[in-house]
Amino acid sequence: MRENLHRFFRAARGAGVRLSPAESIDAMRAVSKVGFTDRTILRDTFLLTLAKTQDEKKALGDCFDLFFDRPEPQSPPEDGKPNGQDADGSNASSDSPSETSGGDEQAEGLGELAQMLLAQDRNQISATIANAASAASLSDIRYFTQRGIFSGRILDQMGIQRLRDDLDNLAATNPALAERLTNALDGLRGTVRDTVSQALMLYGREEAENLRNDILRNAPLSRIEPRQVEQMRHLIRQIARRLRERYSKPRKRQRRGHLDVRRTIRRNAAWGGVPFLTAWKRRHRDRPKIVALCDVSGSVARVSDFFLLLIHSLHEVVDDVRSFAFSGHLIEVSDILESKSPEEAMAEIMSKVGFGSSDYGSSLADFEDEWMSAITPQTTVIVLGDARSNNLDPRADILRRIAERSKRLVWLNPEGRMAWGWGDSEMPRYSTFCTVVRQCATAKQLERAVSDIVASYQ
Repeated sequence: MRENLHRFFRAARGAGVRLSPAESIDAMRAVSKVGFTDRTILRDTFLLTLAKTQDEKKALGDCFDLFFDRPEPQSPPEDGKPNGQDADGSNASSDSPSETSGGDEQAEGLGELAQMLLAQDRNQISATIANAASAASLSDIRYFTQRGIFSGRILDQMGIQRLRDDLDNLAATNPALAERLTNALDGLRGTVRDTVSQALMLYGREEAENLRNDILRNAPLSRIEPRQVEQMRHLIRQIARRLRERYSKPRKRQRRGHLDVRRTIRRNAAWGGVPFLTAWKRRHRDRPKIVALCDVSGSVARVSDFFLLLIHSLHEVVDDVRSFAFSGHLIEVSDILESKSPEEAMAEIMSKVGFGSSDYGSSLADFEDEWMSAITPQTTVIVLGDARSNNLDPRADILRRIAERSKRLVWLNPEGRMAWGWGDSEMPRYSTFCTVVRQCATAKQLERAVSDIVASYQ
């Protein structure tokens, strides 16, 4: 049963329930007290010891129901009449006693699987399938293309080859019994397929989600289809959670600094150099402070949507974030993002400044007139945009003053580098004043860019 619990924990992780080894051990200890007899109590035990949020409780409950609900063995196809009767309802044994008695005698010489199928003992069939699935390592299934492979492995473990030999022998000596056994085999195949499909839902979900996320991570954000928007937002939240876990955990070494060997030796001279008292070198670290300027014109609006969601999901790491959006003119959108859901926030932002023609010069002028004081020597300024100003004055002089006041100026451009400087692109002129310039068209590039910015404050 311990092995079954380990498989259940794997399935729960694949369903989105975050389980640590310590939590798994606590759950196993609790299960050892309540036992496996009462399924309802067992289910509640897992919910109490493993789930930490309402979403995890729902996911864990669904996973429990699926894991402990074995597919029922399928009955063999009906042949249109009850066993032992002709079509007119008369007893077949009165006409051909040798057929039934011969069938019983031949069934005694059949293999174990054939006898089990002819007996139609559902409990025995279910237990045999479960044992064969365990021997075939069914919990290793990951992709839907593996269903046929694992179905074949389970049938092999159950003795399908001996059953084929029995069918070949019966086809020549007792066709009626052979047909009955063939129908039972069809039902067995269906049950095995259901078992494999259930295992795929349990153990393949995490791999399928990882594959889908990997595809989304490398997909151009500007070309995300409407049906994929919510999936991408979920992925962006996962990225934000990873960054928070990576950079928000207090590190003892960072808090106290590095050991100062010389000062430690001097302080402990009275004790013969035994280091009773230690001295540490502490280095001052700036608290992350970010000002984000996002182009929300039609060409890059989708990228800005995900970028703003990521930045404002990092509140545990970056507690001082001010966000601005622009196309023809610039407004601050920090309060909108903090008080509304991502969908409502972006709808309001786009209604105010979105989908217009880009005018970087006018937008930079708005920022200089109203919010230049927000930039300090500890501020990282991030500009997200394609730098296409529709042949209007780019006002690169304002960007130079922003760069001089800030800690660093980072420009993230969703366009490919080959397009920079062509047409109305002012990227070569703007990049002169930037500390970092990089392409940022996918979620993977966005994560790397934001991670580098946060890491610079560590």
